[in-house]
Amino acid sequence: MAAIGKDIATAKGLLESGELVGIPTETVYGLAGNAFDPDAVAKIFAVKDRPSFDPLIIHTASLHQVSDFTTHIPDSLFLLAKKYWPGPLTLLLERKPNISDLVTSGLDTVAVRVPQHPLTLSLLASLDFPLAAPSANPFGYISPTQASHVNAQLGDKIPYILDGGDCKVGLESTIVGMENGQVTVYRLGGLDVDAIESVVGRVVVKTHSSSNPKSPGMLKSHYAPKKPFVLGNLKELVNSCISEKKTFAVLSFKKHFAEIPETLQLDLSPTGDLDEAAKNLFAAMRALDSMDVSVILAELLPEEGLGRAINDRLRRAAADNIQGLHHSS
Repeated sequence: MAAIGKDIATAKGLLESGELVGIPTETVYGLAGNAFDPDAVAKIFAVKDRPSFDPLIIHTASLHQVSDFTTHIPDSLFLLAKKYWPGPLTLLLERKPNISDLVTSGLDTVAVRVPQHPLTLSLLASLDFPLAAPSANPFGYISPTQASHVNAQLGDKIPYILDGGDCKVGLESTIVGMENGQVTVYRLGGLDVDAIESVVGRVVVKTHSSSNPKSPGMLKSHYAPKKPFVLGNLKELVNSCISEKKTFAVLSFKKHFAEIPETLQLDLSPTGDLDEAAKNLFAAMRALDSMDVSVILAELLPEEGLGRAINDRLRRAAADNIQGLHHSS
């Protein structure tokens, strides 16, 4: 398995030699490699078993460094970067030739962000290149929010994981670009749409699933446990499973079911806090996936604030197992 530690020099040396390293961010852990090295980038796709048509996100230490590999930043996106970087915001920007087609899946734009984590910012500042770093998990599976999650899934394929503790946000970054002169959200995430609109005015939200995505994180089936994950009205789903004598576990926002053993149900936030629910989402899904049950039942959260991004992840995890959707209240 991979070595786990807080040694930036070790991570730096491995990355400079073309190896991959697990890195912490405020959103989820990333699988990082030299974005200017096509061999390292190819290794990311191979280790994750990620399709080459799904582009990667580039991480860098500061807004100033973005000009090293992009042609320009539109005014509206520059305002967002000034306000929310470092943070859970990714911008789609026109790339320079030093970013390869492999990174962008042949697109003219590259996804860029400055992560808000002291260890990774220090690492990035010490490097002469940005890092390509999608989430550090096998493609399509639940994103990791602890170093141990990375080691359990990819530890036999990478040499080192930089341990930055639990991720504070727990959801991937919000991806924003320009389309027809309009600020457009391509993936809901850790930065609320309301926060974006407070800076640039009304935006278009265009997060429909695609087999040929314009940005990372737009595929229909994603962030999914290995066990069947069914999304719908929890009370109805629970009653159905009990009557059919199915073994099941429950992921709820703040509901509690007296008829289900405590060990088989997880509440994302008993107090109904959407930020807490976002932070707990992937770890809760991972815990339920490890239980000895045949199916995981879940519900949508209120469609507001970070609830919209959480619901996006739940829908993708459920993919074709969505039954009679009802928002939690």
